[in-house]
Amino acid sequence: MASSGAAPAFGRHLLAQFPLEPGGVYLNHGTVGVTPLAVMRARAAILEEIERHPSRYMIRELMQLGMSAPPEAPRLRAAAGQVAAFLGARAEDLVFVDNASSGVNAVLRAVELEPGDEILLTDHAYGGVARAASFIARQRGAGVATVALPFPPRDPQFYVDALAAAIGPRTKLAVLDHVSSETALVMPLAAMAAACRARGVPVLVDGAHAPGAIALDIAALGVDWYAANLHKWCFAPRSCGVLWAAPERRAGLHPGVISWGITNDDWLQEFEWTGTRDPSPWLAAPAGLAFMRDELGVAAMREWNHDLAWRSAQRLGERWHRPWTTPEAMVGCMVTVPLPAGLGSADAPNVQRLRDALLFGHGIEAPVIARGGALWARLSMQVYNDDEDVERFAVAVETLAAG
Repeated sequence: MASSGAAPAFGRHLLAQFPLEPGGVYLNHGTVGVTPLAVMRARAAILEEIERHPSRYMIRELMQLGMSAPPEAPRLRAAAGQVAAFLGARAEDLVFVDNASSGVNAVLRAVELEPGDEILLTDHAYGGVARAASFIARQRGAGVATVALPFPPRDPQFYVDALAAAIGPRTKLAVLDHVSSETALVMPLAAMAAACRARGVPVLVDGAHAPGAIALDIAALGVDWYAANLHKWCFAPRSCGVLWAAPERRAGLHPGVISWGITNDDWLQEFEWTGTRDPSPWLAAPAGLAFMRDELGVAAMREWNHDLAWRSAQRLGERWHRPWTTPEAMVGCMVTVPLPAGLGSADAPNVQRLRDALLFGHGIEAPVIARGGALWARLSMQVYNDDEDVERFAVAVETLAAG
């Protein structure tokens, strides 16, 4: 493997390192991830260690609670330090959360909104994030504005210009994707954030699909908050996410559950102690990073995933007479490809019918999406995928289209 200096051989034979059931085609790593067997074993060892003396581990070793002399390196902070280094951040600027949605919600509640203010989203925003923004805005008498960004895109700069033009005098927050969940596009985030910053608008990033999938240096992006998942492309167990906040953006920032940590006015302690819960996904996150680094090779993994995604989109577009026009810079390790004619209407019932038909009729897991009056499929590429998987997907789709 990569650790020996040899080029890693990726593809279906690597399924032996994952717990996926045999015989199927899994093109949906991006939804909830797949935990490698090695990381599952690391988490099991953590759970066993906790149970040998739960009180000592949870109260005295896990974090600094002030109940006894803390260890030199509380376990959660040690794990956070390794994750932060991988993400281009300082450990003191990052906390663990259950998932990206938890981090997004914490920030949305912290932003001061008055009646008539606006939260700005794009029409690529994840549905759960859009609903959370609408809920918070409605509570405060504020509103949500949505800027339309065409898909498929042709020029990343158009996205930057469209966002800048949508910022109004009452825009108090912009919520931007780093990698869009539905369209799978890698957004020109740094440029979009700069456009917001030039107009005095803080930026919250939904980075659910970025860590592990693409190179990431959070501190260099020029954003104010960054929420992300590690249980997707970083191979951490579920559920495992992080919230990064610039030092000047922590006022009023609180977790969804208020507990002992709030008494010390320490945002790290407040997010880390919200009551008794299982910390093993967070503590096993470094094992996911080690799997990427030592077993796969981070650069080699990303190159494989991107190349397979890029080539597959081009091949399927040509095969189905739906030319692929998305700039390569906006493609990471997922692609949302247009499906051929003959599959029926672009509505929710048909989307579910097609997704079920792929899974139960052909053993293929891949999201089907209705967007812009057309049907699409989002294909996630991971090291256990190869061209054979894409071919099986294509044949299954064509079988369904033929009726």
